[in-house]
Amino acid sequence: MDEGKMEEENREDYNPFEHRKVNKPSSDLRSTTNLIKASLGSGLLAGPLAFANAGWGVGIVGTIIIGFICGHCVHILVKTSRSCCKLERKPLLGYAETAESAFTNGPKPLRPYANWAKIFSEFALVSTYVGVCCIYTVLISDSIKQLVDKYFPSVILPVEYYCLITLAPICLLCQVRYLKWLAIFSFLANLFLIATYLICLYYIFGEKITLADKRIAGDPWRFPAFVSTVIFAMEGIGVVMPVENAMKKPQHFLGCPSVLVVAMTAIVFFYSTLGLFGYFRYGDVLRGSITLNLPLDEWPAISAKAFIALSIFFTYPLQFYVVFDIFKKHTDRYIIDKYRNITEIVARIIGVGFCVGIGIALPLLEQIINIVGACFYSILGFIIPATLETVFRWQNLGKFKWILWKNLLIILFGFGSLISGCAVTILDIINILNKKTE
Repeated sequence: MDEGKMEEENREDYNPFEHRKVNKPSSDLRSTTNLIKASLGSGLLAGPLAFANAGWGVGIVGTIIIGFICGHCVHILVKTSRSCCKLERKPLLGYAETAESAFTNGPKPLRPYANWAKIFSEFALVSTYVGVCCIYTVLISDSIKQLVDKYFPSVILPVEYYCLITLAPICLLCQVRYLKWLAIFSFLANLFLIATYLICLYYIFGEKITLADKRIAGDPWRFPAFVSTVIFAMEGIGVVMPVENAMKKPQHFLGCPSVLVVAMTAIVFFYSTLGLFGYFRYGDVLRGSITLNLPLDEWPAISAKAFIALSIFFTYPLQFYVVFDIFKKHTDRYIIDKYRNITEIVARIIGVGFCVGIGIALPLLEQIINIVGACFYSILGFIIPATLETVFRWQNLGKFKWILWKNLLIILFGFGSLISGCAVTILDIINILNKKTE
């Protein structure tokens, strides 16, 4: 029997789900809640601005297409990870471990690069989710600042001070260690986000909407900013493997209906509706978050600003989980058992402090969102999953090698988003800084 057939038999004989031993596994509902919250957060409120960049026609079509690509990349990542588990007879693999395994079991010339694939994937994960945590810090602080400036005009502080004020409560919340318990906070965050969504719709439809001055297609040079914002809003791929690995019934993650299908459908629906109608209502005067366009003297708008701050606050530990999970994997073996608990507490505080510090240094909300979406999520959400599936399935790419051509298109889309999005955002940052120095 040749080596290929033996490998195939090993895959079929081993069921990784039967060998998983998860501490405090999550139900399908909790997993769906975590997945929706991992993707749908502050980026939802930037949807109207994204539509302003692209135009409403291009925006709605582009959102659906990008949503489909994001969902497909999650699908192929999880499917590749499960195949690697079967081949290596391991119960579960994380994102970076899947990258290493795909190269290890791929074409022989690429096998020496397996460790580099793991290192690069971990670097992309850490960079992405540190960026997300920085954005969340600025969003929470911006919302609090608006409310305080309105109702306590004698206390006018820059946004950086509010970033420092939020440090202690965020540190406390980030001490939650299990996804099962984080799902409770994700559920609360989703409730607050849906309430904010409904309040935004209340203001959007509260007055007559005029479409005469709204563009079907925006300026082509602003389209990369639209793509970057949508990618940021919809991508939560760094949380996908931890969520799938922690499920009580992981076989329910893929398929139709499934956790992934339900989550992505909800994400595309909420984003496209708020983006479309928000642009119809406010046009080109939109700010980085639609809540910043709401009036400050009416209780529904005040509630929306408070709700979004709470929603992002409760989402913070889920995003931070990805960063700390990588840190923990590399440091656990060096920590003595009796110091493990205190070390983890201190490390979580330092990690949150680092993210808040970057948020203080770079409080340009819209631009940070675009950079994270264009650079980090393009690599993490598109380029890496498509590359891993291609490498792992090199000997079986389907009829006419359609998997290869399909993944090449995804990789090209990822690189196009990365280069164009970063270029447009860097020019925006330069213009903002130049105006401040004038």
